[in-house]
Amino acid sequence: MVAAELQSLGIVVQAVEPAGVAFDASSEELFRVNCWSRLATRIVMRLDQFEARDFATLEKRAQRVPWREVLAPGVTAELSVTCRKSRLYHSDAVAERVARGIERAMPGVRTAAARGDDDDVDVEDASAGRTQRILVRLDHDVCTVSADASGALLHQRGWRLNTGKAPLRETLAAALLVTSGWPANVPLVDPMCGAGTIVIEAALLARNIAPGLSRSFACEFWPGADVRIALAVRDAARASVRPLSAPIVAGDRDTGAIDATRTNAERAGVLDDLTIVHQPLSDIRLSSYGGTGWLVTNPPYGIRTGQVETLHALWGRLGAVVREGGPGWTLGVVVPDQSLASEIRLLLDRIVSTTTGGRQVLFARSRPPRSRTS
Repeated sequence: MVAAELQSLGIVVQAVEPAGVAFDASSEELFRVNCWSRLATRIVMRLDQFEARDFATLEKRAQRVPWREVLAPGVTAELSVTCRKSRLYHSDAVAERVARGIERAMPGVRTAAARGDDDDVDVEDASAGRTQRILVRLDHDVCTVSADASGALLHQRGWRLNTGKAPLRETLAAALLVTSGWPANVPLVDPMCGAGTIVIEAALLARNIAPGLSRSFACEFWPGADVRIALAVRDAARASVRPLSAPIVAGDRDTGAIDATRTNAERAGVLDDLTIVHQPLSDIRLSSYGGTGWLVTNPPYGIRTGQVETLHALWGRLGAVVREGGPGWTLGVVVPDQSLASEIRLLLDRIVSTTTGGRQVLFARSRPPRSRTS
């Protein structure tokens, strides 16, 4: 999915691997991908790769890494190290030797261990050049050193400060929309919108608003970065925004969720693009929005929102709402287990397997109308 997204941005993909997608990029392309990617977690730039079977070699080679491309005096380099099937297997010891290499090559640059949870990274520090995450990966004695070009993770668009009980990351919400096949020119409804993540991502997608338009990225604060590149990319992104062509509806029975959706949507600049209704799932009538559309949602499934055994009726009602909408309505849904999915009573295609909130889930889509009647 990320590879296809990159290709749509005019990027030539070099390799697609479980760990990510490799590509070559100019400075302009690097910034443009950060600004426009709806699906990637982060973009990193490879600085060097070498073999290291002992600490002396590691420290010596670490001094030769072209640190000046991404570090400057006063910046703190936060080292994130992983070791796999290598003679150097102690990540703290590896970090210590790489830190020495940085400090000897770049006087005035501080080093520190990266914080364990990327979601705890301070967005302003990570995006304004005060910190620079350096990723060191030792795999089969080959050391790869990369610089995080994004700063705060790319799902942190800058607009979601109010969260629901079990929020879906913005990147995952965008992925759910893409995999559901929603064409953006027909109505979309999320009847259990929570903090509004899915509908806000839908509005950004439908209006062709770059998801990173209102935030900054680590790469624009690197030494030698040309501020004109960021200005040009952002100006082009603003010029490409288009009007909404079909309604996007956010519904929820919880007042707090409705308030959070309004607040987040206003911060994202798409409040006027949403129809927000305070009503339970049972009151949703899809036919009132048209004969064709998509219902895309992340329903409660027992984690932080209740017990699984109490949710079967809710999932059954979800399926009934889609069926009552008519054969022109398609369901895109996050599925935590088959027992709940079976309550929907629609033929579902499994599209993507992923994790959210530490739990394995599936993104599933109901069969198109032709398949349902065949």
